[in-house]
Amino acid sequence: MSDQQADLKTTVCNFIDSISDELISLSHQIHSEPELNYAEHRAHDRCVELLRSFADKQKIEIEPSAFSLPTAFRAASGTTGPKVAVFCEYDALPGIGHACGHNIIAAAGLGAGLAAAFIAEDAPGRIEILGSPAEEGGGGKVVMIEQGALLDVDAAMMIHPADSDLQWMTTIAVSQVEVHYYGKSAHAAAFPWEGINALDAAVLGYMNVAALRQHIRPAERIHGVFLDGGEKPNIVPAHSSMYWFIRAETTEQLKELEPRVLAALLAGAEATGCTMTYEWVNHAYDHLRRNEPLEDLFARNAESVGRKMELPAVGKMVTGSTDMGNVSQVVPSIHPMLAVSPEGVGIHTPEFEQWAASASGDKAVVDGAKAMAMTIVDLWTDPNSLARCKTAFNSK
Repeated sequence: MSDQQADLKTTVCNFIDSISDELISLSHQIHSEPELNYAEHRAHDRCVELLRSFADKQKIEIEPSAFSLPTAFRAASGTTGPKVAVFCEYDALPGIGHACGHNIIAAAGLGAGLAAAFIAEDAPGRIEILGSPAEEGGGGKVVMIEQGALLDVDAAMMIHPADSDLQWMTTIAVSQVEVHYYGKSAHAAAFPWEGINALDAAVLGYMNVAALRQHIRPAERIHGVFLDGGEKPNIVPAHSSMYWFIRAETTEQLKELEPRVLAALLAGAEATGCTMTYEWVNHAYDHLRRNEPLEDLFARNAESVGRKMELPAVGKMVTGSTDMGNVSQVVPSIHPMLAVSPEGVGIHTPEFEQWAASASGDKAVVDGAKAMAMTIVDLWTDPNSLARCKTAFNSK
């Protein structure tokens, strides 16, 4: 490590320490008022307010409601050098609030971005702090990419809380489909033969998918819920509907699995005389395209703040889907996990929601901000590091 790198890393870490109370306060405020996909108005405004408090001093250009999304934002600083994007998420889950810990992601991202802006002219480098709404199904980053959020970006990063310190999240691609069955209503006791049962079609479709699950790849997942199953037992249901997630290890495998699922669901309609319609909803999420050199940079910096980043293994991994996967298809990207809860307390649980506002959650805000900021220093000051990241990206 050069003297310049060492000095800049010390500077960004000291800066994050100096604003840690503000970052932790932001995390707790977002946690206390959870907002769902594309409705994260308070979280958006609080992030923008914190950015504005540093805008003049650090020459930060701020764009609220960016990329045609009312709850997205963009903040940029620096005029020359490599451009790095840090993503902030802040949407919550229905019923269990910030059980995914997006409040931590937002605060850590802002901390890293502000620290980078503090040294942008000295490095030199360019930083983009991107507030991305609706990760929990709405695909905010997908829309932002379509609107040009990653133009001229050399690398992107974010951290995610979990129950272990892991170099990456085991991500799988996902698409979402809403299915509707249409039959014919009739009195279920007096004239059942006149009815065409849309609920039966949905039940048979569900059972067909259950049978399909025996013959899919180990990493593939298919799970659905009933949205509508009729109004009263004595009326033959004329309409039913379901909502399905289809997941696969890669985007290519997802495209192979989707028609198999639709065929299973359609068979339920054909068996009962119903008709079926379907609609792909939200945006499909790509699998995360890993970048080992960038992961290694982050891991070394995380170790310097006391976190030993492990490799995911059976029994110790986090598997899911994220629109950061779509980002990783465009630029070198990382999505490391930082321990917030005890091992075994997984994300998307009521227990994890409590840990997201705990002392260990606050520590993840600060540690995550520092590790990302130091990784940005590496990318800005060491051309070889950035070149390795780009070579790895282009080789896949």
